[in-house]
Amino acid sequence: MRQHAEALVVATRGRGLHDITAEVRRRVARAGIAAGLLTLFIRHTSASLLVQENADPEVQRDLERFLARLVPDGDPLFRHVMEGPDDMPAHARAALTQTQLSIPVGAGAPVLGAWQGIYLFEHRLRGSSREVALHLIGE
Repeated sequence: MRQHAEALVVATRGRGLHDITAEVRRRVARAGIAAGLLTLFIRHTSASLLVQENADPEVQRDLERFLARLVPDGDPLFRHVMEGPDDMPAHARAALTQTQLSIPVGAGAPVLGAWQGIYLFEHRLRGSSREVALHLIGE
């Protein structure tokens, strides 16, 4: 059994889904582990990770519209606004999504469905530098 760990830094452009599938694939291939389990963990409280459809970009826009309706910026319910009206909504959005993904690895690549991509979901309005920890275990 072998292990490989590294960090992936993603510069986001602001709120929305940022496709990291190709970079994750490159890093898994470079690790040289043919079969195992990949764990991705985002080291932030106002961004998240998703496996989502990668064929129709409207899916991404629909997800953003859904979260905007569910957790609007500037909602007077929230008192934590130290960094602006999107501060607490970003934390709430991250709490409703995922901070960790577990993805099987086979033939040296993440085992994803035909229409699945791996996304970093930035919940803040402004861009940021986000770190995703990758841990791969297998043979």
